[in-house]
Amino acid sequence: MNLSEIQTAIAKGNFSLSELNQLGEFIRSVKTVSAKAGLTVGCTVYVVQKTKRTLGTVEKINVKKAIVNMNGSRYNVPLSMLEAA
Repeated sequence: MNLSEIQTAIAKGNFSLSELNQLGEFIRSVKTVSAKAGLTVGCTVYVVQKTKRTLGTVEKINVKKAIVNMNGSRYNVPLSMLEAA
């Protein structure tokens, strides 16, 4: 099943709002687990925001967030916003 088939199935699935919220939470948790599996301290990552991607280096990985050094400043970034460079 590819992405467009999944999107079509969700759109035509007649899901309730609570079911869609549960689906969104599940997707966020999968993104976090996937991001955490591919990260190590010292690796270079992109912090992905709506309109930009900023390059940074992972300094520490916590349970749900990572400390990322970007442009000389340290930020506490959710793992779901990180993408390997």
